[in-house]
Amino acid sequence: MDKSFIHNIAEIMIEGGIERPLDYFIPKMLEGKVQVGSYVQVPVRTTNRHGLVLKLKTESAFTNLASIQKLHTAHPFLSGALIRLANWISYYYVAPLSKTLRLFLPSSLRKETSEKIQYQIKAAISNKKLIALAQQLRKKAPAQALVIDLLLQKRQVPMSAIAQSASALNSLVKKNVIIKEAIVTQEALLKEEEFIKDRPKKLKQEQQKALNAIQAALEKKVFAPFLLHGITGSGKTEVYLQAIQAALVLGKGIIMLVPEIALTAQTLERFFRRFNEKIGVIHSRLNDREKQDIYHAILKKEVRIVVGARSALFCPMQNLGLIILDEEHDSSYKQSQSAPCYHARDVAIMRGCIEKCAVVLGSATPSLESYFNAKQGKYTLLSLTKRAENTALPCFEVVDMKQEFAKKGGFTLFSDALLQGVKERALIGEQSLLFLNRRGYHTYQICLECGKSQHCPSCDLNLTFHRLENKLACHLCGYTLSPPPKHCSQCKKQASMKFKGAGTEQVQRALHAVLPDIRTLRMDMDTTRNKGALEHLFRSFRSGKADVLIGTQMIAKGLHFPSVTLVGIINVDGSLNIPDFRAGEHTFQLITQVAGRSGRSQLAGKVVLQTLLPNHPTIQLAVRHEIAPFCEQECSIRQMLDYPPFTRLVKITCSGEEKPHVEVHAKTIHTFLVENLSSAYKIYPPIPSGYAKIQDQFRYKIIVKGKESHALKSTLLRLPSNKSIQHLIDVDPSSLFF
Repeated sequence: MDKSFIHNIAEIMIEGGIERPLDYFIPKMLEGKVQVGSYVQVPVRTTNRHGLVLKLKTESAFTNLASIQKLHTAHPFLSGALIRLANWISYYYVAPLSKTLRLFLPSSLRKETSEKIQYQIKAAISNKKLIALAQQLRKKAPAQALVIDLLLQKRQVPMSAIAQSASALNSLVKKNVIIKEAIVTQEALLKEEEFIKDRPKKLKQEQQKALNAIQAALEKKVFAPFLLHGITGSGKTEVYLQAIQAALVLGKGIIMLVPEIALTAQTLERFFRRFNEKIGVIHSRLNDREKQDIYHAILKKEVRIVVGARSALFCPMQNLGLIILDEEHDSSYKQSQSAPCYHARDVAIMRGCIEKCAVVLGSATPSLESYFNAKQGKYTLLSLTKRAENTALPCFEVVDMKQEFAKKGGFTLFSDALLQGVKERALIGEQSLLFLNRRGYHTYQICLECGKSQHCPSCDLNLTFHRLENKLACHLCGYTLSPPPKHCSQCKKQASMKFKGAGTEQVQRALHAVLPDIRTLRMDMDTTRNKGALEHLFRSFRSGKADVLIGTQMIAKGLHFPSVTLVGIINVDGSLNIPDFRAGEHTFQLITQVAGRSGRSQLAGKVVLQTLLPNHPTIQLAVRHEIAPFCEQECSIRQMLDYPPFTRLVKITCSGEEKPHVEVHAKTIHTFLVENLSSAYKIYPPIPSGYAKIQDQFRYKIIVKGKESHALKSTLLRLPSNKSIQHLIDVDPSSLFF
């Protein structure tokens, strides 16, 4: 073999501040072991650093290369396909490759975290001997007898499940009655035997047609993007499940994305009831060890199904055959806080293209971009126009709250229609959902004398009052003020402070005041912070331990509660009034999605929508379930005003501690763009962001509108820099306001 063709040089992206890859020599002891995607240790000046191998090559433009010191794992962390995807993300979203690779290699994976060890006890003798021994010990050593009783029920028991003293266990070990053994836990992997299995349901004609199309793509092993547009309750999940089964039969890997962690528990339960598989879970609430468990299990091919939020898309699933994005319209799929500002929907499409697999985007209310792509033939449109259980869509009752306020002589949270509906359903054993996209008790505190509201000192945001903790809190940075002030800090008037606005906490308390016998649960960020809280709330409500579930938008996204027959939308007007071109789309989606939680079984559903804008076109179209007409109307408006999907947008946000300096730098960037981009692009002057200050950082934004081109990307890469001011490039932003 000609040694000149031996790949003995590796191009490596080093972690920590080095933006371009460096070349290193592969020593003989590691030849054939270092591969594309390997995680290695290399010297950088006087220190040792870690990095990822991007390429293997036979020559370098540099001489006297340093050598790789250590190979961390036998298996490469990333495949060549994932490195191609990382390069695409870096280019498309104008982000450094070093930052992009962090999506694929989270810090938890790079750490050396020790395995979590738990212990279980096993019987070392026969059941017959255990029964006899338990009888002997019942009086003189009752603790030991209780341990034996447990082992007679199940021959191996986790020690955590035994409340008896350690001395009882030790005595039984010494007598060779039981064996204590260590087991390595994998909490991120759940086993199939935890759930009773169910069988695939018989599909309706439209469902079967959709499944056939997905199966055909799986069998051909080709890239095939689908938009599964199904009304709420039409059985999209059953199509997902049977498509996943088809992929498993073909030996393929599957990634299933959901927009909220709140949906993970319900999705997992359905999956475990259907599949005889270990299923990996990936989301932000896993600890480092759990994330390591799941990533290494995927690399070892122990897991073929991964479920999670948007970060699950970057897992190293091998032989990938199917990617599913449920609720593809949801804004949670868009990363907007740090580079790269990617959208999981578009990255999923590109991963499917690179790995030649099927990609299913599912929604009852597709995003305008996906709807447009389907109409243009870029995606295959699969439509589910009827509910799976042959039930009708819920009927709407629109309540004009101006009339309710006049009738009751002032503000009220609940219309008579909503209260009567909740009361009636509780009496007959049915359930209700109440939706308000504001958490907390009051949304702000204001001085009645001078009009000054209590603001977060670090953010441009009113503080929200949380009654249970008796505190004011910032929902952007976490700042708290407790107890809330009674006197105004500006005009010094005493007892002038007044709380205004309502959140989910107040809705719960007010409902108890009006209907004291109603049992309620609340699902929002405040009640779901602790690990396992989401799953507990979900199961409690589904098992009938509450009559009413009160929550924010997390209850609007795909949750399935068969006994819910009433949905109350307390206020949705605020989202319509946001000065953003997507405001109407987001409001329509929100109304339709939350309404779809009602009447999903054989029981008829109803929605009471409270609003001050009963005749608004968006509300009227949502009430009539006219999804296609809304999309067509919205597309025509977008085309007329030259907004996506008919053009491309880029938002550049400048942030820093000194407001004048940030403004000056934003103007410098604006001038640079005007001088370096052609007249084909419209460049808007810098203005303060919707949240003009977050965590002591003042923020200005610049909007660029135009057709996508290499010229725009290369210009964005050369933006003027300032050490004290950061700028964030957001390609295809989900909002132009915030």
